[in-house]
Amino acid sequence: KNIYKELESDLGIPSASHGSLIKWASQGVLMLNATLTVERGKPKSHNGKGWETFTDAVVSILCQRKDPLVFILWGRSAKEKCENILNQVDHPHIILTAAHPSPYSAANFFGCKHFSKTNALLKEWGKSPIDWSVNE
Repeated sequence: KNIYKELESDLGIPSASHGSLIKWASQGVLMLNATLTVERGKPKSHNGKGWETFTDAVVSILCQRKDPLVFILWGRSAKEKCENILNQVDHPHIILTAAHPSPYSAANFFGCKHFSKTNALLKEWGKSPIDWSVNE
């Protein structure tokens, strides 16, 4: 819900009644958590179960790309994970960081304007901006 609230605040795109971000994925947006599973109601309950190896590999492969990417890092875990990997190689990528959009830290997430900043960078690089709308 907080991602949708920021999207509406940043770009005026109304919230959706669903959680599907397939439209973003079809445009090249990869939403990746450091740990891909958890027990319901227990954040980080599956940390250390092997997901980190996989997600580190995904980020490492993306970092090797020569064309610039925008890395949007929400939360301390994402920032630490990606910055450690990104600092190991020369790259043309841009890193945007903010607090995690969870209800516990959303106050520092709101106002990050990552959606409009990402599109501005893509346009600057001669790439198509993302259509962030999530209409049904």
